Amino acid sequence: MNLRHIEIFHAVYVNGSVSAAARMLNVSQPSVSKVLRHAESLLGFQLFDRTGGRLIPTDDAHTLFAEVREIQDRVYALRAASRNLKRGAGAILKISALPSLTLDLVPGAVAQFLRTHPTVKFDLQTIHHEDLLRKLYERETDVAIAYEVPQDAPLASQYLGSGELMVLYRESEMPDAPPRVPLEDLAGKPLISLATSGPIGVLFTSEIERRGIELDEVVSARTFHIATALVRQGVGMTVVDSFTAMASLTPGLAMRPLAPRLTFDIHAIYLQNRPPTALATDFVKALARRVEAVSAI
Repeated sequence: MNLRHIEIFHAVYVNGSVSAAARMLNVSQPSVSKVLRHAESLLGFQLFDRTGGRLIPTDDAHTLFAEVREIQDRVYALRAASRNLKRGAGAILKISALPSLTLDLVPGAVAQFLRTHPTVKFDLQTIHHEDLLRKLYERETDVAIAYEVPQDAPLASQYLGSGELMVLYRESEMPDAPPRVPLEDLAGKPLISLATSGPIGVLFTSEIERRGIELDEVVSARTFHIATALVRQGVGMTVVDSFTAMASLTPGLAMRPLAPRLTFDIHAIYLQNRPPTALATDFVKALARRVEAVSAI
């Protein structure tokens, strides 16, 4: 007997008729009868006596049911577990992201995701590019959200969208700022540098050096959080990613994109031999939609 035979036999046994079994399984009566006859043919003995429109289990059926019940219970448990995995019931998603993406982008995606997956638990961490591989290898995280995919490593990734660099400043420092601030206009202004902050710092610094622009770097900040706090205190302006800039806006602060436009990509990164679960894949899709929505503002 295969699982279909077992399912039909179990349904007929507990319901007492083909019609009731068909309703329980949401299938037609002829299909139930056909599978039941096939099961009896394979077994070589009759499972039910047809009496007055009802099916009365034979002694052999009673003996068989004791074994079938345990199998069917396991099948029901497997189906329930599969449904729970899809819904995320009791699941924990371990997501790591660059600090700049955890100020607003990732928390916003998590909040939206929990509205449709209220039973999911999140383990959220910040991560730096140099720790990304270790976190994945040691399974401290399932998916890492970052700007660059490390090369020559057994990783796979999914493109989530893009952002661009912004100058974040006090409105009083550039009251007549154009829609896009030319890089040359930053010369001579007090700048909080993020040159050592990873790919974003490298992207900005490389373009500045290529153009031969001299900047007045009054402070070198190691994190975007420190840089934006210094801007609020009036120390100077800084150049950060669009997500950090948007999350850091407070009364008196403003942001402008640069000219030329300096863009970067965002990726969801995971081990090739450990792809995301269906639930994690759904969250990555939700995060991609969040990136698109925020970038369109």
